[in-house]
Amino acid sequence: MSILLKNATYIDWKTLEFKNTHIFIEEGIHGKIQFLDNPDSYKLKETIDCKGKIVTKSFAVGHHHVYSAMARGMGAPKKNPENFYEILEYVWWTLDKCLDKDMVEYSALTTAIACAKAGSTFVIDHHASPNFIGGSLDVIAKAFDKVGVNHLLCYEITDRDGLDKAEQGLSETENYLKTNQGLVGLHASFTVGDQTMKKATDLMNKYNSGFHIHVAEDLHDQRHCYDNFSKRVVERLNDYGVLNSSKTILGHCIHIDENERNIIKNSKSFVVQNMESNLNNKVGYFNSKGLGENIMFGTDGMHSDMLQSAKSAFFSGQDSDNIDYSSAYSRFRNVHRYIESNQFAGDGENNLVVLDYDSPTEINQNNFLGHFLFGINSNHVCNVISNGKIIVKDRKIKTVNEEEILKTSRELANKLWKKMQNS
Repeated sequence: MSILLKNATYIDWKTLEFKNTHIFIEEGIHGKIQFLDNPDSYKLKETIDCKGKIVTKSFAVGHHHVYSAMARGMGAPKKNPENFYEILEYVWWTLDKCLDKDMVEYSALTTAIACAKAGSTFVIDHHASPNFIGGSLDVIAKAFDKVGVNHLLCYEITDRDGLDKAEQGLSETENYLKTNQGLVGLHASFTVGDQTMKKATDLMNKYNSGFHIHVAEDLHDQRHCYDNFSKRVVERLNDYGVLNSSKTILGHCIHIDENERNIIKNSKSFVVQNMESNLNNKVGYFNSKGLGENIMFGTDGMHSDMLQSAKSAFFSGQDSDNIDYSSAYSRFRNVHRYIESNQFAGDGENNLVVLDYDSPTEINQNNFLGHFLFGINSNHVCNVISNGKIIVKDRKIKTVNEEEILKTSRELANKLWKKMQNS
């Protein structure tokens, strides 16, 4: 079924050119859009009047964690973490070990809904559930498909729970990559030994994929790497050829030196910035100096709102980073360049967001970036179109029963929290 958006103010996401037009949208993962002068000649089942509204390309999340969806409001950990490693040990590694199939499914459903309602139609996710590994990526994929959000998934391979779990992570990754677009996920250098790293690299090369890995999020990662491998994290990954892939995503990159920055800049890989997570974990501030242009934004599981992530990176970066209006918007949109350049499906031109943004000041091509940073937010998202299909209409999800999903999610979250207290 094709869709017509009448009386739209369309903003080209690359040039920021404004166009008053009617937009014909084809359905399908490779569907196109057409700008029409006379929409009345098209007889369509679905027409939306966008008078007074903005239409532009929908958003995408460069780094998410579905598994964190049920963390919101949970009780305090058994021990108050005193550093980053203890945050992982007593919070996130406790949580992910307690996840079962149902929890993973509903974490994915609620995450996909939240992403869609905030304007994102594509999510790059980094998943972990050590006691439910086999089949976990298919569960997440089906949940996202049900909501109508496109995806690029990976499982977080790690030695931290033993080599048998690492092998299960490698097997899950390979089974998924056989029939799906995806990445080879690893937790971080400090939880991956040489044996697992080599196997993961072989898997990456076998399926022409890339790594999705946390890099130097905390100094612990660098200290461990130097003490155990006599090199720094980016150097270690580079020696394995990980950065040769344009599909590789390096998460965080907070504690890297000048040489590591040069390696990244001269590589094909992308860096994903997650400012709010870094602030929350007190690990430091992102600095783009010397990294090149391949920088994009993620949420790191903190939430599903990419507009919020962009604003946080811009404001927090005023003292720590060389970020301005233009570079903030570029990083916000670079995820599309990553997806397109690597020929991943699901982020075509028929993925659009309709914003009900009635500004008290004029908005045009010359001042759009000021509105992007100081005005437009996810509350203005009223309609979302994914692969030419309406998944959010009048701010309500249309593909699934959100009320029932949230009810079940709350029940599963209570079960999860009890398991965590008893683990």
